Amino acid sequence: MGQRREKFKDLHGEKNTFLNRAVFAGVTCLALAVVLVARLINLQVMNHDYYSTRADDNRMRITPVPPVRGLIYDRNGTLLAENRPAFVLEVTPEQAGNLDDALKSLESVIALTPKDIARFKERVRKTPRYRGVPLRNNLSMEEVARYEINRHDFHGIDVNAGLTRNYPLSLAASHVVGYVGAINEEELKELDSAQYQGLIQMGKVGVEKSQEELLRGTPGAKIIEANAYGRPLRELDYRKGAPGKNLYLSLDSKVQAVAEAALGDLNGAIVAIDPRNGEVIAMVSKPGFDPQLFSEGVDAVTYKALNTDPNRPLFNRALQGTYPPGSTVKPAMALAGLEFNVVAPEHKEFCKGEYMLPGSSRKYRCWKRAGHGWMDMTQGVMKSCDVYFYALANTLGVDRIYEAMSGFGLGKPTGVDLPLEKGGLMPSREWKRRARKENWYPGETLNIGIGQGYMTTTPMQLAQMAARIAMRGGGFKPHIVHSTEDALTKVVTLVKPEALPPIVLQNPKNWDAVISAMEGVAQLQGGTAYKIGHDAPYRIAAKTGTAQVAGMAQNEAKARAMETIPVHLRDHALFIAFAPADDPKIAVGVLAEHGGHGASVAAPIARKLMDMYLLGEVRYRDGTEPVAAVVADPNAAPTEDDDINDAR
Repeated sequence: MGQRREKFKDLHGEKNTFLNRAVFAGVTCLALAVVLVARLINLQVMNHDYYSTRADDNRMRITPVPPVRGLIYDRNGTLLAENRPAFVLEVTPEQAGNLDDALKSLESVIALTPKDIARFKERVRKTPRYRGVPLRNNLSMEEVARYEINRHDFHGIDVNAGLTRNYPLSLAASHVVGYVGAINEEELKELDSAQYQGLIQMGKVGVEKSQEELLRGTPGAKIIEANAYGRPLRELDYRKGAPGKNLYLSLDSKVQAVAEAALGDLNGAIVAIDPRNGEVIAMVSKPGFDPQLFSEGVDAVTYKALNTDPNRPLFNRALQGTYPPGSTVKPAMALAGLEFNVVAPEHKEFCKGEYMLPGSSRKYRCWKRAGHGWMDMTQGVMKSCDVYFYALANTLGVDRIYEAMSGFGLGKPTGVDLPLEKGGLMPSREWKRRARKENWYPGETLNIGIGQGYMTTTPMQLAQMAARIAMRGGGFKPHIVHSTEDALTKVVTLVKPEALPPIVLQNPKNWDAVISAMEGVAQLQGGTAYKIGHDAPYRIAAKTGTAQVAGMAQNEAKARAMETIPVHLRDHALFIAFAPADDPKIAVGVLAEHGGHGASVAAPIARKLMDMYLLGEVRYRDGTEPVAAVVADPNAAPTEDDDINDAR
């Protein structure tokens, strides 16, 4: 029996089995330990930086800090654009979860437009998901209160204190200063996203746009520690950005205010330049607009009303408005005649009130129907005799007129440091052949001689032309920025004027002849601007102009003065001047849309402007109604340039 039991129990085999299993278990545990150690080494040593950063990201957030936009001042230190506290709605996509659901729930608390959402989604596409993206600016206190009450419902959505743009002078200089507005989708595609982190607005027009790079500054960043819900607990680090530079403009807000008031209810544009350096002293485009509407986010109804307003308040007439210059070009025409030796200062033409080309029965009328009689060059400029300049234009020819006028910068942008400037049109044979597929007609040359026909200029170009005559062919490119100031160091950097290519005459005395004639316009009895110049405490060199808006048949010319002319068909009133004539400090170009006559409407505006700049006060008083009421009287006797002729 004992021997049989021995056969059933294999102690050696059991021992081997146990040992094998123990070894296997030990090897398995060792292998697992090796794997665990290797993994730990991988996590803690090999990829320490990576996983440390990931861990930090779970509790830390990098938040962009938008830079403080630079301030804008006028030449006297008057604030034109400043920053004020505001509330910004910001979303961090990584924490907000499904953005569509988050935005939908947010709309029940804060008003969001389709444009807000579209712009936000475009920003999200270009921004890391862990960074906050601005959704809406300038929240009202009521909206902030509603958000705070429901804050627990929104993850990754915060309201932060920020700055918004404010324009203390409102409508004054609105076209010069411009405004900032929400960055749209198209702009986002073109912008450097790194430079606009945390920003929701940028300059749209005026100085705000042209000097965007200087005003914007460089964004900074702050690192904050957040809880599991993404709420900030404390600030761990702060990386400074750089504020935008402060700008000092050459604009004089006092002169600007006088210019705007002088226009009254008339629409128009006024530009004043310092001929010694090209600085723009005043630039008015009326009507203007309130830039604050755009800074705060203009609503669709208001924006549509501004765009459809027949007075076009958003249209910058000083730079974009192109108008026939009328008789304001006659000094330049006289200079061309002298320079090309086709006329002498003492040369006379007989004005009987009309002019006819040889072999033609077509009459080109002077504004004075009875005629001026014998006119030399000085008298032709002083009294703005059209017949004298018809004859001069016919003698010069279109090619030489084009050459002379182009030298003054007519027909091309001046290059002023503001956006959207137009160049007007200085027509030529080549232009007409290219644009209209037609030959040039002699009658068209006559019309150019008195600043009509195809010829158009901007008020900025007229002021520059006056400045170049004042400087006897010298001059500088117009500019609005006088200096920049570093917001931190307060170091001021002046903008260096850019000299224009000089207009060099074969006989420099021709400048004296033309400027003397322009002085006669304002200083001598019979000059078309004698009313505003004879009692001035400084000498004024000037030229009046009236540009016809609507054409008429010749048999309507006499009847025209007796008809009631709708306001929108009345002539434009123009005026150029510089003063003091012997030491020019200011050159002015004035255009009053449908104002009637340059002498009675535009000239008084310029006189008030020059008084304010040169004397510090407006001394000119004409005792008449406000400028707004001084428009062309349809029953009054015609004045200069009252008849514009068909070119053929």
